[in-house]
Amino acid sequence: MSVDYAVVIPTVGRDSLRVVLDALEHGVGPPPREIIVVDDRPEPGPLPATHSARVLRTGGRGPAAARNAGWRAACCEWVAFLDDDVVPPRDWKLRLAEDLARLGLDVGASQARIVVPLPPDRAPTDWERGTAGLADARWITADMAYRRAALAHAGGFDERFPRAYREDAELALRVQARGYRIVNGDRVTTHPVREAGFFASLKQQHGNADDALVRRLLGPGWRARIGGAPGRLPWHVATAAAGAVAVLCGLVGWRKAAVAFGGTWAGLTGWFAARRIAPGPRTRDEVARMVVTSVAIPPAACWHRLRGELRHRSVPAVGGPRRRVVLVADALDRLRSRSEPRPVARTTTPAPGSGRWRR
Repeated sequence: MSVDYAVVIPTVGRDSLRVVLDALEHGVGPPPREIIVVDDRPEPGPLPATHSARVLRTGGRGPAAARNAGWRAACCEWVAFLDDDVVPPRDWKLRLAEDLARLGLDVGASQARIVVPLPPDRAPTDWERGTAGLADARWITADMAYRRAALAHAGGFDERFPRAYREDAELALRVQARGYRIVNGDRVTTHPVREAGFFASLKQQHGNADDALVRRLLGPGWRARIGGAPGRLPWHVATAAAGAVAVLCGLVGWRKAAVAFGGTWAGLTGWFAARRIAPGPRTRDEVARMVVTSVAIPPAACWHRLRGELRHRSVPAVGGPRRRVVLVADALDRLRSRSEPRPVARTTTPAPGSGRWRR
């Protein structure tokens, strides 16, 4: 079968890139016309053996910008995006060609089925459960083939998304809005769980800033449109507010109020930690990680969301009430005009013998 496609792999220099390139080099199936590796590190460094792949550099602008650079450099009918930490099977090229060969012109993209292997002998950790969510996520670009024309019509990925978060779902909605369908292919790709540090879940709170951009682009019902689970931001706001008020009351000497708000903060934090600990392995290290990060996540989530709202405040909001922005000088002029005495209007009487009015 003849399928015209290129493969684009954005990378930050992970060693796992070698696995992806080896699968493309030695696997069975129709080869791509071109493999493009986009090195998105701020400072370029050595990469694993790239075989015949072409290497582009984007200087750390984020995965959205890296993917845009990759597909715009390709000239094929299809562009298959792969993450640098997936494990394509040996027959990935064959399965991809079979998925794409039967698609009509109304199909803009074909998504692979993602499998996340979890430990068989214990309950998964919080980080592992989060990674496992990729298996059910819509439109993720861990393994997604887009028709190049669909990318061009939609304008590509929105480069205001600096992380691998929400940028793929937002693009998919724009592609579908232009009349294309996105279908599921039969190919299967494995996404292993990467190693994560103690504060990995805390670092993920940066995504709250991107949620602010998504809300402005898609409107109030954006979570339902991308198939996302209900967010915890309202609970994080309540937890952080209770803690802040408790501290403030303690500083001004309102002991009873400080104890009440402190108890509220402790209850909400404990409930959050317990919900994260219960489904996990409950080892000492995991419990310690969940307790510490459960204390830090609520204020971090609120801070990043506020930062995102301020950063993207100039983006026109979709579906929300329009708000008028009044400059301070204009407001002062209006107040000054209201305080000035107004001239009293004189009454008018009709002129005798005429149908007209006069002052």
